[in-house]
Amino acid sequence: MGLTRRGSTRAVTAAALLTLAATTLGAADSGAAGARAAGSGSAAPQTRQIASSVLGADYKITLTALRSTSDAYAASVRLQVYTQVNGAWKESDRVTVGDVDGWFWYPLTGRQAVCQLSTASTEPAPLTVSLLRTPSLGCSAPARYLVKQGRVYAG
Repeated sequence: MGLTRRGSTRAVTAAALLTLAATTLGAADSGAAGARAAGSGSAAPQTRQIASSVLGADYKITLTALRSTSDAYAASVRLQVYTQVNGAWKESDRVTVGDVDGWFWYPLTGRQAVCQLSTASTEPAPLTVSLLRTPSLGCSAPARYLVKQGRVYAG
C-alpha cells in the first residue's frame, strides 16, 4: 500500500504542477493578447506627464510621454503650452518633441528622464528641452523652441 500511496501522491503533485503551469501559460498568453489588442490602436495611448513649468501668470508648459500603440517600447513626447483664460489654464498649442515614437518608453518615464527643461518668463519665451534617450546613450541634443503669444515655434 505504501507504493500505491506514494505513486498516487506523485501523480497528484504532477497533476497540480501541470495545472499550475497551464494556468501560468494561459495568463501569460492572455496578457500578450491584451498587449496585442492595446497595440491595435483601439485604445487611447498610455500617457505620463514627465515635466511641468509655470512661467509667471502667462504660460504653463508640460511635457507628456505617450506610449506607442504599435510598439510597447516606443513613445512620443508632447509639449503643451497653456495660457490663463478666465482664471484657468487652457491649452493654446502643442507640438511633438522629436519624432513620433522616436523615444523609448521606459527611460522616458523613469527617474531623471528630463535632462534639461529651461524656460524664461519673457515674450517670446525661449524653451529648451533635452531628454534621456537611454542610460547608455545619454541625453538627446537640446531641442529649442520659442513660445510667443501662446504658440510654439521652432527656435
